[in-house]
Amino acid sequence: MPNILALHTGGTIAMSQDANGAVALNHKNPLLAIQAQLGADIHVTVEEAFNLPSPHITLAHMLQLATRIRQAEADGIDGVVVTHGTDTLEETAYFLDLTLDSTIPVVVTGAMRSSNEVGADGSYNYVSAIRTAASPAARNKGCLVVMNDEVHTARFVTKTHTTNVATFRTPTFGPIGLVTKDGIRFFQELINQVACPITHITTPVFLLKAYAGMDGALFDALPNNCAGLVIEALGAGNLPPETVPSIQRLLARQVPIVLVSRCFNGIAEGFYDYPGGGAQLQQMGVIFCQGLNGQKARIKLIVGLSAGKTGKELADYVDNAIS
Repeated sequence: MPNILALHTGGTIAMSQDANGAVALNHKNPLLAIQAQLGADIHVTVEEAFNLPSPHITLAHMLQLATRIRQAEADGIDGVVVTHGTDTLEETAYFLDLTLDSTIPVVVTGAMRSSNEVGADGSYNYVSAIRTAASPAARNKGCLVVMNDEVHTARFVTKTHTTNVATFRTPTFGPIGLVTKDGIRFFQELINQVACPITHITTPVFLLKAYAGMDGALFDALPNNCAGLVIEALGAGNLPPETVPSIQRLLARQVPIVLVSRCFNGIAEGFYDYPGGGAQLQQMGVIFCQGLNGQKARIKLIVGLSAGKTGKELADYVDNAIS
């Protein structure tokens, strides 16, 4: 019988709607009563790691979860489920994906509707996540996100709609598996999974989004202790030319700068050769990150810095989004 550890962290999946339509935290997580729906073939141990809306989740909370999961695997747990609010779910999932060298399944799930709303999806997603964590086929696949009958990799999944239950999507690649009536079915494989365990967090690392007519004001306003910067650039990886002098000043201060595209699909590449173009930015020393969105690239840069990576080692780690 698989032994699964469920770590509850709060979020909509643990909330209820009041008479006025407001959604708020419960004093008691409604998922604690789900055990009876799981049947006798899976044993679930439940812990409430914290009870927070996901905008309140910090990197320290993520590190706490990673530490607990690592200990659970050492204690013989067969799989772990983390319930989480959806606003920052993809960031916590990706942090776990990067920092855990677990072979057991680690599955993150949440809900778009609170427990007492019509069509509430929390209990179903929770049971689906437990079934996935108990599946031998889910081993050695990194951290997974299970929502709405789909299994996604933590590396590429993102929240795409503010309220729709089908909000979690993997642009370009799609889900790697499905939750079916008789089991979990995988159809794709994530390649080159490399873990980078850390024991502390290096901050602050900032995220800025480029826009038409942008100048260097926001870059120059970054504090002196800035440990790193991620830029969501235009198109294939370009910036307005007025930003370039400020970026050069940050690079001169040895601040690592990572560039991704603000586009929903595709990757950033340095092939436009004009002032502010990707070719110029790469020549200056800006790191191009392949295939991650801004929030994921920030998490990866933080993990790399926290692991003590610098220079070319850091650039190779952040640039190569398939690891």
